[in-house]
Amino acid sequence: QVQLAESGGGAVQPGGSLRLSCAASGSIFRVNEMRWYRQAPEKQRELVATITSAGTTNYADSVKGRFTISRNNANNTVYLQMNSLKPEDTAVYYCYVDATLKDRLHWGTYWGQGTQVAVSS
Repeated sequence: QVQLAESGGGAVQPGGSLRLSCAASGSIFRVNEMRWYRQAPEKQRELVATITSAGTTNYADSVKGRFTISRNNANNTVYLQMNSLKPEDTAVYYCYVDATLKDRLHWGTYWGQGTQVAVSS
C-alpha cells in the first residue's frame, strides 16, 4: 500500500554533515506526521525528530540545534539534515510516516528499511 525509500546514510568524521531522505509512495491520499528514529547497537530505538503536516517540528534533546527535519509535501518526502555529527549519533536511522490512504477510509503507519550512519575518526 505504502512504500518508503530511504537514502543518504554513510560514514562521516565527527563534525561532519549528512542529509537523509525518505520518500513515501503508493496508495496515499495524505501523509500526516513524519518522523525519524534511530537505533544504535544494543540500544532501544529512539525518536529523533518529528514534523507534522503543518510543519511543526520537535526534536530529541540530544540533537537539538544540530539536526533539522523538513518535508516536501508535493512528493511526500521527509529529510533529516544532520550537522556537527558526533560518534554517539552512529546508528541505523529509520523514517516513519502515518498516512491516510487513497480510499480515505483507512490509515496506517509505515517504516523505512533503515539507513546506516557511522560517525568516527
